[in-house]
Amino acid sequence: MKYTQGRYPLIKKESIAKEIYSFTILCPEVAEVTKEGQFVHILPKGYTLRRPISICGIDKSKGTLRIVFEVRGDGTKELSETQTGELIDMIAPCGNGFNLSSDIKKVVLIGGGIGTPPMLPLAERFGADATVITGFRNASAVILQDDFKSTGAKTILCTDDGSTGIHGLVTNPLEEVLKSEKVDLICACGPTPMLKAISKLANDFNVECQVSLEERMGCGIGACLVCACKVNKDGEEQMLHVCKNGPVFSSKEVVW
Repeated sequence: MKYTQGRYPLIKKESIAKEIYSFTILCPEVAEVTKEGQFVHILPKGYTLRRPISICGIDKSKGTLRIVFEVRGDGTKELSETQTGELIDMIAPCGNGFNLSSDIKKVVLIGGGIGTPPMLPLAERFGADATVITGFRNASAVILQDDFKSTGAKTILCTDDGSTGIHGLVTNPLEEVLKSEKVDLICACGPTPMLKAISKLANDFNVECQVSLEERMGCGIGACLVCACKVNKDGEEQMLHVCKNGPVFSSKEVVW
């Protein structure tokens, strides 16, 4: 895992939903080596612990990364108050992203809530060969739908309360897609119960599935033990780090 620590300018800031922000950061040397599924580790001003945030956009030609995050505490609140032109203290790109071999043609991308942003770079890669299924609590929490549609991917929106899109869980349309189409790979990020249910469906239909796990982190580079997760490799259970060994794992490896 090769990463860089530096201070990079925020060149674009948007509020895209209640307490959810989109930042575009100019960091050419970082963008050049970033892959889908990796994350950044940001130090808010006045804090000692960094916050891990998934990468939502990679533009190597412009030398930028895009992140989308939700205010969940004092640290992310402070980060949300950063203004364009100010510098962001960032370690990136962190972790291992999605393993995308050349023989993967048709993909299903699934995001739950704030786990939706890392699916966007994948949608940009696969375009019309991607089906994007996203799930949110309600209509006010929905993000990035226009971004996904602009990639040419088929989009399916679900909400828990039925206030927009399909009323229900992301696993319902996923099962319908798996019944009707040949799918080479499922990629997913979101709450653990959602990922567990997606993993079961992938096993039932014998489709490869990669999941991006969400865990609290300390260092973000594998030096501390905060983000340990249990996986099964070569027939034995092991404890690995989400930040260093992940955040992306084969769903078959994760001990749910």
